[in-house]
Amino acid sequence: MKLLFIGDVVGSPGRDMVKEYLPKLKEKYHPHFIIVNGENAAAGKGITEKIYKQFLEWGAHVVTMGNHTWDKKEIFEFIDDAKYIIRPANFPEGTPGKGMVFIQANGKEIAIINLQGRTFLPAIDDPFQKADELITEAKKRTNIIFIDFHAEATSEKQALGWYVDGRATAVVGTHTHVQTADERILPLGTAYITDVGMTGPYDGILGMERDAVIRRFLTALPVRFEVPKNGRAQLSAVLLTIDEKDGKAKKLERIQINEERPFFG
Repeated sequence: MKLLFIGDVVGSPGRDMVKEYLPKLKEKYHPHFIIVNGENAAAGKGITEKIYKQFLEWGAHVVTMGNHTWDKKEIFEFIDDAKYIIRPANFPEGTPGKGMVFIQANGKEIAIINLQGRTFLPAIDDPFQKADELITEAKKRTNIIFIDFHAEATSEKQALGWYVDGRATAVVGTHTHVQTADERILPLGTAYITDVGMTGPYDGILGMERDAVIRRFLTALPVRFEVPKNGRAQLSAVLLTIDEKDGKAKKLERIQINEERPFFG
């Protein structure tokens, strides 16, 4: 069984890359499940209902979120009715939406969990404790459990990977937007990577116009960050191969598509 996960989609350049290359990735890899992180999909911060539905139309089964979940206020109008969008499960009790969803394909059911880190991010509930809770709940239905851990600190991401080793099929990191080269299968069968990387502008800084970011560092003054509309773009993803019998990961492969790493079908 194969699962394709596309990292943080940033603005219209990221959406264009998903629209163009997801059909090609499906044709090449034949994934049974497709997940997209969409928390930056609307102009770099948040998501709209239209964009959420576009991801589903293009082939995604689930859309995960992160710390920018609430940046587009219209999300409060549709998140409770959107079956296939999940926000970090460790947001406080009573927060709209849900943090885990079950999906079926190829006669198999899998659980998708979204968690957010607390180091260098707003203080919310404990992601480790919430992972325990949701893994226990998920295992009543399936032994295939995928976690998108949206976190800033490398150490926190690694800690969660080791903490759930053997209990989850995969822990993939999002949020920092730079694909890391540490993909591996942990000793008890959990696939891990610190960050899948972002899908969007290739020549910006973390998906934003680089001049504004540089000006912020030079002056320490507030500046407006915007997603560049023109220029080169990239797509970052991982392909996970799963043993259907025991839910363990067999292989985790990094995918990058950009001008320097062109796609070959």
